[in-house]
Amino acid sequence: MNAFAATTAASRSSAADGDGLRSRIGALSLIEKVRLLTGETSWTLFAVPELDLSPIVLSDGPIGIRGIEQVSTDAAQLPSPSAIAATWSTDLSSRLGTLIAGEARRKGIDLVLAPVVNLQRTPVGGRHFECYSEDPLLTGVIASSYVAAVQAGGVGMSVKHFVGNESETDRTTYIAKVSERVLRETYLAPFETVVREAKVWSVMAAYNGVDDGTTAGPATEHDHLLNDVLKGEWGFDGVVVSDWLATTSTVESALGGLDLVMPGPGGPWQEKLVRAVTDGLVDESVIDEKVERIVRLGERVGAVGRRAKLSSASASASERSESRDAPDALHSAPATRALLRETVARSIVVLGNDGILPLDPHVVESIALVGPAAVQPFVQGGGSAFVQAPYASTPEAALRETFPAARLEVLRGGTSRVHAPAIVPALVTTPDGRPGYELSLFDQHGHPLGESRLVDGSESWNRNVPIEARSARIRAVIRLTHPGSNRLEVGVSGAHEVRFDGELVSSAAGIANANVILNSSANHPVGPARRFVVAEDPVTVDIDARLQVVDAEAYGTFVRFELRHESADLDLDVEITAAVDAARRAEVAIVLVGTTEETESEGWDRPSLDLPGRQNELVRRVLEANPRTVVVVNAGAPVLLPWLDEVAATLWWWLPGQEAGNGLADALVGRIEPSGHLPWTLPGRFDDVPVPDAHPLDGVIDYAEGGDVGYRGWDRLERTPARPFGFGIGYGAWNTPAVDTVEWHSDGSLAVSVHLTNVGERDSRATVQVYLECLNPDPERPVRWLAGFALLDIGAGQKGETCIRVPRRQVEIWSVQRNGWLIPGDDLAVRVGLSSRDLSPVTPLPDRDVFHLQTSQ
Repeated sequence: MNAFAATTAASRSSAADGDGLRSRIGALSLIEKVRLLTGETSWTLFAVPELDLSPIVLSDGPIGIRGIEQVSTDAAQLPSPSAIAATWSTDLSSRLGTLIAGEARRKGIDLVLAPVVNLQRTPVGGRHFECYSEDPLLTGVIASSYVAAVQAGGVGMSVKHFVGNESETDRTTYIAKVSERVLRETYLAPFETVVREAKVWSVMAAYNGVDDGTTAGPATEHDHLLNDVLKGEWGFDGVVVSDWLATTSTVESALGGLDLVMPGPGGPWQEKLVRAVTDGLVDESVIDEKVERIVRLGERVGAVGRRAKLSSASASASERSESRDAPDALHSAPATRALLRETVARSIVVLGNDGILPLDPHVVESIALVGPAAVQPFVQGGGSAFVQAPYASTPEAALRETFPAARLEVLRGGTSRVHAPAIVPALVTTPDGRPGYELSLFDQHGHPLGESRLVDGSESWNRNVPIEARSARIRAVIRLTHPGSNRLEVGVSGAHEVRFDGELVSSAAGIANANVILNSSANHPVGPARRFVVAEDPVTVDIDARLQVVDAEAYGTFVRFELRHESADLDLDVEITAAVDAARRAEVAIVLVGTTEETESEGWDRPSLDLPGRQNELVRRVLEANPRTVVVVNAGAPVLLPWLDEVAATLWWWLPGQEAGNGLADALVGRIEPSGHLPWTLPGRFDDVPVPDAHPLDGVIDYAEGGDVGYRGWDRLERTPARPFGFGIGYGAWNTPAVDTVEWHSDGSLAVSVHLTNVGERDSRATVQVYLECLNPDPERPVRWLAGFALLDIGAGQKGETCIRVPRRQVEIWSVQRNGWLIPGDDLAVRVGLSSRDLSPVTPLPDRDVFHLQTSQ
């Protein structure tokens, strides 16, 4: 029996002993029971000695385990979820899940808040990189393999954000207006797959509201979706947890299916929920059922009967974590490095290649490695998915190792950033010359709270200030020594007055609260910026800032003061010219362009799909100087590539994590084939994007396109993208896959037998995709939709065969009238191919009279 089966069997055995558990729960006081339904801290639940339940510890994911420490500790840093989906590999996803389970155990974590299975409805979505795909089937399959592997390791997963949370603009308040049929067939589909197939142990309710045309309400209290569908119809027996600070009601959320309010302490439950029960507004049996679900989660993750101090939730995590500094720590072990390196290479999508790739490291004599991402790669998106990697494999280091005899020039060629980088602490002193800056705190009357403190110049958050503090004053002297132009910035959150050398350069009266965390504006705060020119003598700048102390509720209190500095001998024109000159001298030019965490982040949506800065100009000028140019796109979500079909080769590198450089080098020389296929559609023109924004109108986002999400919308509108969904050419060459047979199985699924031939000169991996489409167009069904897929590794000149299963659900529709699933009477056909636009001729499905209009069981 494997670990997952053993864990599941144990939980079922415990469920069989439900009467005993309910008896023990019933022996608790109402206050003791309700206390368990809100966190003791932002990341831990209360212990219940009477139930032998230790604190359950939660942590963010999905690309690594952040842990609950105030100071981030190292964790394995995976590529972004979109990159993992680009492999179309359940095997890789499962192996990564096993790694994450080990990392969670190492850090003492019981429940990981991941993965995100919301769909990529619009390419401007700020959290696009953290989602798997624009397709519900691909999302559900990859997520399920990941979740099952993590939970097989005894660590729970909390799939999110249930449901209709496809964008960031006003994400805590908007209502997603989605018809019941579209919800069922499209946006609920990946959640249903993960619940039914992977048996996920937790589901996170989203910030937004949902209106399906019949029932409407906040996701945290949506009785129909949480109680009727999730818990009732799908049989979900885990814990429904709120997104952080998402719950705004007491009675409605308690009755609406929510089980756990986070973060704690405080919030709308606790004393208020006790009062609601005593007042007869909520039956105590509702509370008992929630406690039973949490205890069941505790059994699954080993928190019941665990040897840990029941008196301290935070201690339980740290005591259970292994040594983080051991030289063979999991996050940097050889096997982990190899797995992540393989994932990076396999996820890379070859968007174009005239034969220049793969490069021969024994032949290439000189390389120009240029572009902003060549110097500072964007390895992970902004927001709650952030983890601190134990090391960083850079493109420069990886290429020097891979091409040891080649001359390598590395130049930035401009910038892709809006803000300057963090200041070097050595440049910061107090007015009296001590290293660091001076922080003074004041109460609501302006009276000092103790003596001023000395703070390291790199500190930018100043967390955990006393609760009685309302304002702060920061004094710092910045010494600029680098000749030429120096850019100096101060990022702040909330009300402030900032002076440079006595001159007021920025002020604001608006009081910041927890919203600056929820909308991520505190991650990249705006503030004053000045340029100072240094000639022969250094320049000093006196900074005097009076700042608000931000009370972010359960996220704590802080004083945001981010010093940023950038010096440059060259202006951007000269930088670009220098990069172009290097490309002209080189045998091969490799240009790394992309986005940054300022562009792609939780908390806001993008205003456009343009590459930031002057990166398109850099590509065009390098291409003019050297036609042997390879462009590597370092981005998680789509960006416009106006030069795409002019470049010798273009690779999509994603947000690759800690093995970024090594994985890229492997792909460039073909040690590992870059066999990725796009999990979303790459637009060629912004005007062609079916859903170009996610702006709520009067607080409502109308999913007016129905089920035509992503490539389905492109097909409906008959528009041509730069590259279609499912595209990726790798280093092989293929004939179009052909359908051999299509057969119905007794359970209503389809078996599609396919063959194809590798007509290239290299062994290669094919991602064979099966699509269904209506022979008679139906406005309520997509033109075509992904129904199954398989990976085939085929030798050069060899033929490969496979049989791909198409689940019954891919044939069915949701009938609102019948309140159930059925196979309609319209005629369907199968097409197979290597993308959504590179497809075989239509193969009609065989007769299926036995299934006609049957309701799914």
